[in-house]
Amino acid sequence: MKRFIQFNDETVNSFLLMELNDLAKTLTRNSEIEVLYGPHSYLDQLNEQIFVSHFWDHRPFEVERAGLKTDIYLRAVGNYDHTDLNAVGEYVKKANKSAIPSFARQLLTLAEDIRIEELCKERRPGTKRMFAIRRETYRKYFDTQLNVNQMKSLPADSLFNAIYLLLNADYLMDAPSINEPVDAAMPFIRQTLMRFYETKSTQETITCCLELIDVLEELLARDMLNTYFHLPDLSAPLEDSGDTFDDMRRKDPLANQDVLDQEKTGEEEILEEEFRTWHRETSELSQSFLQFDLDQGSQTDLFGEGVREGEAGDQALAMVQGAAQKTDRKDFEQLLAEQMQKDTGKTGEKESVYGKENRYAVPVYRKADPQKQEERDKYREYHAIVAPLQKKLKNMIEKTLEHKKIQPRQDLKAGRLNKKLLRFFLDEQPRLFYKKQEPSPEIDAAFTLLVDCSASMFDKMDQTKLGITLFHEALKSVRVPHEIIGFWEDTNEASETNQPNYLQTVIDYRSSVQQASGPEIMQLEPEEDNRDGFAIRLVTERIIARAEKQKFLLVFSDGEPAAFDYDRNGIVDTHEAVLAARKWGIEVINVFLANGEIDEAQRSIIQNIYGKYSIFVSDINELSDVLFPLLRKLLYKSL
Repeated sequence: MKRFIQFNDETVNSFLLMELNDLAKTLTRNSEIEVLYGPHSYLDQLNEQIFVSHFWDHRPFEVERAGLKTDIYLRAVGNYDHTDLNAVGEYVKKANKSAIPSFARQLLTLAEDIRIEELCKERRPGTKRMFAIRRETYRKYFDTQLNVNQMKSLPADSLFNAIYLLLNADYLMDAPSINEPVDAAMPFIRQTLMRFYETKSTQETITCCLELIDVLEELLARDMLNTYFHLPDLSAPLEDSGDTFDDMRRKDPLANQDVLDQEKTGEEEILEEEFRTWHRETSELSQSFLQFDLDQGSQTDLFGEGVREGEAGDQALAMVQGAAQKTDRKDFEQLLAEQMQKDTGKTGEKESVYGKENRYAVPVYRKADPQKQEERDKYREYHAIVAPLQKKLKNMIEKTLEHKKIQPRQDLKAGRLNKKLLRFFLDEQPRLFYKKQEPSPEIDAAFTLLVDCSASMFDKMDQTKLGITLFHEALKSVRVPHEIIGFWEDTNEASETNQPNYLQTVIDYRSSVQQASGPEIMQLEPEEDNRDGFAIRLVTERIIARAEKQKFLLVFSDGEPAAFDYDRNGIVDTHEAVLAARKWGIEVINVFLANGEIDEAQRSIIQNIYGKYSIFVSDINELSDVLFPLLRKLLYKSL
């Protein structure tokens, strides 16, 4: 389906993202760390996440790669090991109280990055080139931003741009003019900025920043409008957040401060029949509900009855009661252990053996229904169309096998020595060796065809079935076992904790070489969404159990994965599934189906997932012609 207008059509370079993930895990020595894209780069140590900046998007690949990798170096080597989180937390509290809080937070981020950048280059000298690219790119960007902010009369933003340029200049540059008060203080500003290169700890960097902020908040009338760097409050999650009794006591003043003149006499009458909870202080609606405060009311020196002595017949009463009932969900008691989800024990989230993105995906297996007459009739039509190609391929394979069988076994240059040695003396180049007759070789291979049955296949499914018919008939004619599986995710049943994924096996290994098999292919129909990575992982388990030497997995699809909470991370998850299958010796090939010109963005997405093992079919009507040479090549490879 041709897309004319695409909004927010950002694609993820799965190769690069996986490279960044591996780099972060290696540098932090933490296998749980995760790399995510965000507006700004920073370290979230509590959730074990490193964010790399979208600032590097849509730049030359060398610049993008250097920028993203230096983001990882700064967070995984610098902030992870050399930043005092508690000191940063205290600084954030002071910055929030200043007149220019955004400027103060971004200034510390800039200064701390300068300090830890030198530590990164010292520990890993090979990063100097990438950091040089990073600085050059940022210099051009902040030089442009300085001109823009000066034209907009934003002194705080202009000053921050100038500070970056002064700190990262290759030569002694003149300070740009901001306004009269800031220009007058520029000698002090430059002197303090140069101390950033001498700081040895986060606390020393904070001291320099506070000195600058104390002066600049008197000179700048407004805070920064733009955000170039992000400073998270890194200390908040690490501190003990337990509330004390004083924290839980009421802090706001009472609406009334009435004091009764009556004093305690000991003859007071206590009424227990009725106790009204309405009070004039609670007469106004607020955000509080189901709340009963005992510190409201008029002040007096009278006391209630207090506690009573316990009795032997008293029972411990439950304050909370619960109920349970039978769920309408599926029964998972019979699932295999490797299919069940397990608890990570850290964040409370669930992790699946099929990948984090599929922790709530549940496989639902379907078998082919009995053949119907209309399916047999339709299959005969398809078979008649592909018959010439199927017969041609069969003849080529049989001739190749026969050629290998009748290859000359006598008069060879190597092998067993012949008893007739007279030719050694008579011939100039004697051939005195022979080999024993060997049986005809067979195709030692197994094929699996995984067919995307998402809704977007509605205009391609008929031609896809025609191409699959060619595969099935050709493999059946040379008795190569294979299976054909359609996959999709049920959108209507999918939820945050349960995502049913259907795998419909229309042709299995056992029946694939039987003469009557084939019409079941007509049962493949466009359904809902497609969670490709999950389906590939499930099929991989079936393929690796086969005893054949060569194993092939062909994935027929018409676009990137799309399922419940799977839109962006689905590309990376599918790529990881493909890599995992190839590690088991399975050759994974994608056949991309389209009804028109394939744009560069779609081509890039598929190549990110499958690499060079991608076949693009721009005209679905030519699918059979494209599949014929592919199948021939794979079968010859298996001989």
